[in-house]
Amino acid sequence: MKQYKKFTLHPTMKRLFDHPVFPYTIIIIVASLLFIPFLGNVHLFDWDEINFAESAREMIVTGDYNTVRIDYEPFWEKPPLFILMQVVSMKMFGVNEFAARFPNAICGIFTLLFLFFIGNKLFDKRFGALWALSYAGSILPFFYFKSGIIDPWFNLFIFAGIYFSTRFLAENAEARNKMKAHVFIACAAAAIGLAILTKGPVALLLWGITAFVYAIYKKFRLPIHWYHIVEFFFVLLLVGGSWFIGQILVGNKHVVMDFIDYQIRLFQTKDAGHGGFLLYHFSILLFGVFPASFFSLSAYKKTMGDSDAQKDFKAWMIVLLWVVLVVFTIVKTKIIHYSSLCYFPLTFLGAYVLYNYCYRNIRLKKWIHVSIVAVAALFAIVIAALTNISMYKDYIIEKKLVSDAFTLGNLQADAGWNGYEWLVALAPLAVAVFAVYFYRNKKPRSYCVSVLAGVCLFIELTMTIIVKRVEAYSQRAAIEFFDSKKNENCYIITLECVSYGQYFYAQSQQSMNHAIHYLQNGEETSLPIYVMIRNKNKEKVLNQYPQLEMLYEKNGYMFLKYAQFYKP
Repeated sequence: MKQYKKFTLHPTMKRLFDHPVFPYTIIIIVASLLFIPFLGNVHLFDWDEINFAESAREMIVTGDYNTVRIDYEPFWEKPPLFILMQVVSMKMFGVNEFAARFPNAICGIFTLLFLFFIGNKLFDKRFGALWALSYAGSILPFFYFKSGIIDPWFNLFIFAGIYFSTRFLAENAEARNKMKAHVFIACAAAAIGLAILTKGPVALLLWGITAFVYAIYKKFRLPIHWYHIVEFFFVLLLVGGSWFIGQILVGNKHVVMDFIDYQIRLFQTKDAGHGGFLLYHFSILLFGVFPASFFSLSAYKKTMGDSDAQKDFKAWMIVLLWVVLVVFTIVKTKIIHYSSLCYFPLTFLGAYVLYNYCYRNIRLKKWIHVSIVAVAALFAIVIAALTNISMYKDYIIEKKLVSDAFTLGNLQADAGWNGYEWLVALAPLAVAVFAVYFYRNKKPRSYCVSVLAGVCLFIELTMTIIVKRVEAYSQRAAIEFFDSKKNENCYIITLECVSYGQYFYAQSQQSMNHAIHYLQNGEETSLPIYVMIRNKNKEKVLNQYPQLEMLYEKNGYMFLKYAQFYKP
């Protein structure tokens, strides 16, 4: 039998691969290729993506970078940090979809670097790589880095605050370097402060409850002194309170009070109609953070060989996961990204199980493996059905299998299917096939890489090829109408529905709020007023405003014009 020479790396290449900077360089390159391309491939989605992007655009138009606005009126729902990131991006790339989403692509790169750093410090490079891959190779965590919503940075800041809190406790307990302990608690406070500037005081609430539950778990035997608490809140106020204090000093106290009222209302009511069933977030996380969520289900059992630091961090992650789940199960407003902070502990626990499977000879539970294969196959079926919707949508419309007129109108859209999109379904199918093969042949590392990388590829293909087609059914007709009025000096409003698309895509230089007054009072206007409604509200709107004239209807949307009293 022919003998093959064993492959060995050249000493120079070996030194390069062993260099501590090398894995971080690889992560930056791979993450950039995953998160940055095709960011502007699809219109921004109503509401959240357009909402934040419009606030950034209005900052640029007004030159006021201290006040968040929508329709040129103070918008008290969000602080300005993420909006300012988008402003910088728009200054670089222009006012467009790519610029609105670019900050989150950068967040994705930083997140994977941070996860590798923590995993390497707690375990080794292999765990760091598995954790980063688990995060990038799970559906919603990957998806959010290609979006223009606020949560990726918000979650990263809170998670950083929790991590620095664990480092503070460890350093202070060992009493080796008191200065390091002070640095870590200051970093924890600064990170939570940045989270507050990103989305609000709920960051402090989530961190505080997590820390309190962890303290209960440790029976309040924590190396904390009164001056540490003073130091924490001093830095927190300095960073997190800066914008709020600034608003009060310039006479915008009402903005701060409205902001606080809004945060309270989210906990007490189903804001903007966003309700949901009791286990809403459990379901979202189980299937939305696939496959890490399924792997994490077997992470709760104690494992021999963990160091005290590893056990402690695992406890923090379990506490964080359940605190976020319980809090947002209690909150009546149910929005998919409210529980997105859980992505960090879920992917950690998932990576922990895979690390034990690959490097500690702890067999992966068969029911976990079967679940992974079954869900991957389910995703393949769903994508195959979705990409062939053009084949049976005419039947649905003709037979009126859907009773909602607006949905039927949506289905009439020409999404531009080319016939090859079903091939995307092969990615999750390949995940299922390779998972079965590698599991049966006891090749755990190949199993992990094939599942996580396969899901990563599936998400990338879905976002690049399919999401653009799906958007055609949901909102494209409305966005294209708004965009067509970009160079026209006019008002555009919506009736019986909420949208922010008219602000961003028409790129108005003035408030459109006056149009409602003109319409309701039948007054003359110096600018034309365009109105968008959903077809199911046609009768109601025309009965209330008979002076509106129909322009056209498309894909469930109706576009009208208030022309009777227009005096140019």
